[in-house]
Amino acid sequence: MINIVIFGAPGVGKGTQAQLLAEKYDFLHISTGELLRQEVALGSPLGMRAKAIMERGDLVGDDIVVPLLSRSLETRSTLPDPDAATDPWDRERNGEPHRPEGCIIDGFPRTVSQAQTLEFLFSRLHRRIDLVVAIDVQRDELVRRIHERAAISGRADDTEEVIRHRLQQYDEKTQPVLDYYRVSGLLVSVDASGEIPDTNQRLCRVIDACLNHKQQ
Repeated sequence: MINIVIFGAPGVGKGTQAQLLAEKYDFLHISTGELLRQEVALGSPLGMRAKAIMERGDLVGDDIVVPLLSRSLETRSTLPDPDAATDPWDRERNGEPHRPEGCIIDGFPRTVSQAQTLEFLFSRLHRRIDLVVAIDVQRDELVRRIHERAAISGRADDTEEVIRHRLQQYDEKTQPVLDYYRVSGLLVSVDASGEIPDTNQRLCRVIDACLNHKQQ
């Protein structure tokens, strides 16, 4: 079983690639962006607090996103407790007991303090992060992809002003997370230029190598 963080700037394609990898390797996919958007759509207190922050392009605070992620890890993702009488990872799929082969998280962490919080959440569940994959692409390509996404999705946080602010926030607050994981030896960078299948192939090679290493 492997636990992966997929990392990169807004517009790099984290969500798309995470979903493709989840389907290929039978991973549970947890997207903090999707969790937040679900809360906004539900009109929950957390969602209402997050809505204005997201529309400005600011990073949603730990007081909002950490409870959502923690709840998802402990219930929706059901990471196993080796001391439990039954393994909560086991759940039905097509009427049969099924256990996902791992977990892939995108959209978190975005600060060094969140990286430390994520380690704590996993350790509390007797798990650890095995791999952090940073998806890299040129800045002008990032902006082009976000504009393209905005034309399709109509997301309120994909306006020109918000895009530039989010990228500035990434440079100032999120980029240091790469250094944090690089020191830990968990970080692998993958070129995301080109088409989606090309990037996916590169990511698969990295994950295959990690899986083979764990099996040795």
